[in-house]
Amino acid sequence: MVNNGAGALVLAATALASGREIVVSRGEMVEIGDGFRLPDLLVSTGARLREVGTTNRTSPADYAEAVGPGTGFVLKVHPSNFRISGFTRSAQVAELARLGVPVVADIGSGLLAPDPVLPEEPDARSWLRAGASLVTASGDKLLGGPQCGLVLGEEELVRRMARHPLSRALRVDKLTLAALEATVRGPETPTHAALHAEVGALRVRAERVAGLLRDAGVDARAVCVEAAVGGGGAPGVGLASAAVSLPEWFAERLRAGSPPVVGRVEEGRCLLDVRAVGEELDEVLAGAVRAVSGS
Repeated sequence: MVNNGAGALVLAATALASGREIVVSRGEMVEIGDGFRLPDLLVSTGARLREVGTTNRTSPADYAEAVGPGTGFVLKVHPSNFRISGFTRSAQVAELARLGVPVVADIGSGLLAPDPVLPEEPDARSWLRAGASLVTASGDKLLGGPQCGLVLGEEELVRRMARHPLSRALRVDKLTLAALEATVRGPETPTHAALHAEVGALRVRAERVAGLLRDAGVDARAVCVEAAVGGGGAPGVGLASAAVSLPEWFAERLRAGSPPVVGRVEEGRCLLDVRAVGEELDEVLAGAVRAVSGS
């Protein structure tokens, strides 16, 4: 474990490829947020980037032509916050594993095992079984744990990273360790509960909250909506959901309320998607709306 997903990649590049080449597709040279770009992070470690393919198409042959004595590893990056569609081609981990050099695969979102709700989202177990030497990921996002970076894979490579001097600067504290343990061993996380909530139950909850608000004189109704997974995972994937629909002016007042509530505005209405709120907070949600409504 290190302090975040970017830290995991930086440590891998420093420990395994400093002064050597990292072969990576041009279509996977991503910006990970807040202006930080993957190529800048990797070059800062002393590694040299060997870009192959094009933005939309990179084949296994492109990687094979670039691999040589100076290759530290091949990097496979899942674009976890955007999607390219149309005339595209990307090499699979199993194809890259046949190149004879380590494959470091960054799944980004932190999904540890296949999830039927997100069939196209890569997970650590599948990519390791496909032949990745290392998988790096975030501990938050789809895993639903604390912000941290995870490194999973071949013992010898993980050990080299753990014993590298930089790992000391990137280490996490005991609270983060305890939080991650609770995430993987403990009860269902809010993230998992939200992803797997049954849409029928969500509609019942939205109807109930809307009814409580109408009884208080609020213009509220339950509506069917599509929720976005978001948060650096499953870009473009929508989940059927239900929301409490309010007049648009509620959006600003709710954000400034106590507790603050962040909804979204669509077609002149403020929507409070109940998939994003635990059922135990339904009464709190209704109370927050009543508090700013003047009812």
